Amino acid sequence: MYTNLLLMFLVAGFIGAAALVAGRLLGPKKAGVTKLAAYESGVPASGSARERFPVHFYLVAMLFIIFDIETAFFYPLAVKFKAAPAFLYANGIIFVLVLAIGYVYILKKGVLNWK
Repeated sequence: MYTNLLLMFLVAGFIGAAALVAGRLLGPKKAGVTKLAAYESGVPASGSARERFPVHFYLVAMLFIIFDIETAFFYPLAVKFKAAPAFLYANGIIFVLVLAIGYVYILKKGVLNWK
């Protein structure tokens, strides 16, 4: 009954383990100063890693996640757009209204204003 699911997990585990083993066998063996140096996006790190970030960055990240999830909720409605019953349209409109209220709220709070 769950044979396909078990087989999928076994194959995924095998591929993951094979990738780790291949990297260990074929990868460079000697770590130098350059290899051990910290970098961000190919640029050498500058400053301390303990710097405090403004809350603004976290709020914008949460907003991105919320609006990204919105697309995931609308995908099933878009797939069944022609055959969707009226209550699905009502649910979609209510969902958009709730998001719009949240968007107006964050605009009034000034979350998206860069200071």
